Amino acid sequence: MFHNHDSILVQEYASLGAPYLAEVPATPLRTEPALLHLNAQLATEIGLNADQLASKPGIDVLSGNTPWPGYASRASVYCGHQFGVFVPQLGDGRALLLAEVRKGKQYRQMQLKGAGQTPYSRHADGRAVLRSSIREYLASEAMHALGIPTTRALSLTASADPVFRETTETAAVVCRVSESFLRFGHAEFFCYTNQLDALRNLLTWHIEQHHPEIDLGDTANSFHQGLLQWLGLVIERTAHMVAQWQAVGFCHGVMNTDNMSLLGLTIDYGPYGFIDGFDIDHICNHSDHQGRYSYRNQPRIAHWNLYALAQAISPLVPDSKETLQNLLDGFADAFHARHSALFASKLGLPAERGEAVDTLIENTLKFMHEHTLDFTRFFRSLSALNPTASVAGNFAAWQQSPFFPLALGDEAQVSNAQTWLGQWLALAGQTPDEPGVWRAR
Repeated sequence: MFHNHDSILVQEYASLGAPYLAEVPATPLRTEPALLHLNAQLATEIGLNADQLASKPGIDVLSGNTPWPGYASRASVYCGHQFGVFVPQLGDGRALLLAEVRKGKQYRQMQLKGAGQTPYSRHADGRAVLRSSIREYLASEAMHALGIPTTRALSLTASADPVFRETTETAAVVCRVSESFLRFGHAEFFCYTNQLDALRNLLTWHIEQHHPEIDLGDTANSFHQGLLQWLGLVIERTAHMVAQWQAVGFCHGVMNTDNMSLLGLTIDYGPYGFIDGFDIDHICNHSDHQGRYSYRNQPRIAHWNLYALAQAISPLVPDSKETLQNLLDGFADAFHARHSALFASKLGLPAERGEAVDTLIENTLKFMHEHTLDFTRFFRSLSALNPTASVAGNFAAWQQSPFFPLALGDEAQVSNAQTWLGQWLALAGQTPDEPGVWRAR
């Protein structure tokens, strides 16, 4: 049931059992759940029957009222550094692994968020509210559409059950989909509880499952080399992901190590935000009083979190301190290369122009910050520019854009904009494309 002919239910992660996973049933909602939205396209992509999922039995499964046929739901244990402070045990406090699906070589896990208490709820109710569930559903699919690595959202169900937060709200359940929900915090937990065999087994499973190109071999040395190769890949993927965040003005808000994916995916959409008026120190989480997770700090914190991951796996790769440091030092280059390429593209420039492009990117962000220009509208408005026209001609055309971000009555802003246009033209005009080609870049 719920599967098309091209997919099957599997228990590949579930088969690991304890100490990684605890079987725990979802807590049924007291009032009848309603399906607010089903991502039918995603259902088809992973081999599920959208019509069956939208039926009464499907809604009961997606809301946690009944288990997935043939699968016992599970919660995983992990720990992490929250705002830089180590917390020795966390875990899936309101998330449950609902099922695992395989469609050919494609493997996906399905997870319910808000389906009730687990052994790791820490006295919380295990519920999610409709408001935040809608935010997660929309953000994860928006990020996917933007080409940013992320977990996905399959469904959103809701009920009239009250949930008590700062005010009384109503309950909702999001069904999330991902290749894996393993976090940096999973490695940290088994390291700091001195369960090194369990850590080794978990990472072996993860690498064999998701990185078959990495050969762990049969010897201690081959395992060490394979694990270091894997860490390098995690570092690169994380650097690229955060560069993509920066390029769309996305702030995660709570970049604890337990919210960092071993696959370099954006996970756990809590107090996230997309920047409107650009402030490089923008803080989207009202609990982040020191700005640890501000827009500016996201690359630095990602690097810090990778240090925590490297520390967690270090007992498995003895005598590798220098190699680990060299891998971590590679984060800056990986981030910079992707960051420069993405912003160069947003400016209609080839990233190969190197230092000159980097300088223009820096000046662009300074200009936007100084005048609090709308992040999205600013870059969208650049399609009105022509690299073969003059500063005056470009400024006149820019004003005609429906996305024009400037306040014409602000003389300082207009003057700085014209200065910036001159800097942009100095690069864009070097090897001009046809305007239509430039706009499409």
